[in-house]
Amino acid sequence: MIPKADGGRVDMENEDMKRLSPLLTDYYQLTMMQGYHSSGLNARQACFDIFFRRHPFNGGFTIAAGLDDAIGFLEGLRFSEEDLDYLQQSGNFNPEFLEYLAGMRFTGDVWAAPEGTVVFPLAPFVRISGSLDQLQLVESALLNIINFQTLVATKSARICQEAGEGNVMEFGLRRAQGFDGAMSATRAAYIGGCAATSNVAAARALGIPARGTHAHAWVTAFSDELAAFRKFVELYPANAVLLVDTYDTLNSGVPNAIKVAHEMESRGEKLIGVRLDSGDLAFLSMETRRMLDEAGLEYVDIMCSSELDEHIIHDLRIQGAKINAYGVGTRLVTADGDPSLTGVYKMAAIMDEQGQWRMTMKKAEGLKKSTLPGVKQVYRLYDRKGEMVADMVELEDFPPDFTQPVRGVHPVIDSAYKVYEDVARVEPMLAPVMKGGQVVAPRPGMAAIRARVKSQMACLHPTMRRLLNPHEYKVSLGPKLYELTKKMRGTI
Repeated sequence: MIPKADGGRVDMENEDMKRLSPLLTDYYQLTMMQGYHSSGLNARQACFDIFFRRHPFNGGFTIAAGLDDAIGFLEGLRFSEEDLDYLQQSGNFNPEFLEYLAGMRFTGDVWAAPEGTVVFPLAPFVRISGSLDQLQLVESALLNIINFQTLVATKSARICQEAGEGNVMEFGLRRAQGFDGAMSATRAAYIGGCAATSNVAAARALGIPARGTHAHAWVTAFSDELAAFRKFVELYPANAVLLVDTYDTLNSGVPNAIKVAHEMESRGEKLIGVRLDSGDLAFLSMETRRMLDEAGLEYVDIMCSSELDEHIIHDLRIQGAKINAYGVGTRLVTADGDPSLTGVYKMAAIMDEQGQWRMTMKKAEGLKKSTLPGVKQVYRLYDRKGEMVADMVELEDFPPDFTQPVRGVHPVIDSAYKVYEDVARVEPMLAPVMKGGQVVAPRPGMAAIRARVKSQMACLHPTMRRLLNPHEYKVSLGPKLYELTKKMRGTI
């Protein structure tokens, strides 16, 4: 029912990110920037990690999203005259600092897991290094972009996993968190697996299919339901889907749709489908399927909408609902069930006056909000079946030798460890995306990002994909990082 997408990316999408003002930041980022300049620390090289502390939706996986938009923002970072005038009028920023901002461009390095990668708590999936003041400035915008899109992409992947590949259309524009949230949500939902969107502006910007049926208002605008259906298929004979629950689904809507479908057959046309938007969807879909089949319309698909999410779709399928496709809106674009990703941006290292890295970490009571020090790489381990086994976080200069058994320790619990052996394949997760402020890696289109989500999910054990009580994927510290972390926590 929902056509396959071409997955192209239109340049205007990234241009929108380049137009974002650097004032899309928290006020204290700017005051700290000026403080670094006053203290002579502004050019000091630093390294920050982006990671999250727990999976959203009580799930077993998270889909990294938003990287391309984040890179577009960094690439186009500029203070306009209007931006500088605003800061000058506040009276809190001196002329020398504002003059510096006028010519500032992002010159840092970004290493990241490819967009569409399955990622796990406490393992950095973006690493950014450069001058301290620039890294401080971009924190809030990067988290805004990446946290929200990662959250919605994960929700989308969960929904599409339950609905089946190619069976979900994103319907969330009218309930999204503002127009900007709607655009980002559509992008993330498509990455996560949705086949199309009702959001025409996003479809144009992203190069993805725009699809829809019609509203109840179309039916009530005509003198009767049959007339409304006939006019709609007259206008759109190649892709008409009729909404059948305006008055009475089984006694009016479906019979009228059957009548129109037979009229279309006489003209050499075919009705694509009918849509249910209210009531007992399991019962109504089974009855609708029976009526369509008895009328010789086995080819007509049934689409459902009405406040759907992964749990409802899961239950519908268990009940034997005869549904071919789903329109999912509010609960997808608002990430219903978890209002935000626990994504953070934390300093891991800063260079001293001698140009040597000084490792940094946040210590927190109970260690739940502590961070991991150092410039790190993440290694994904696979078994001989091609399934993901674990992620090991290690200092970049000390790649583990997985031809030998390697002991990995839980990031927080010292007594919890595992020895990894018989590892069939190792994949370094973080790769260079920007160097010196210049993009150095190909920027994949939406089709490639979606394909990565699909391949990554296929490598994840089914017990980690289930909705309830998913198995916990292991994230371990490598030997050198564990030694450093334990020392800095003061436990040795």
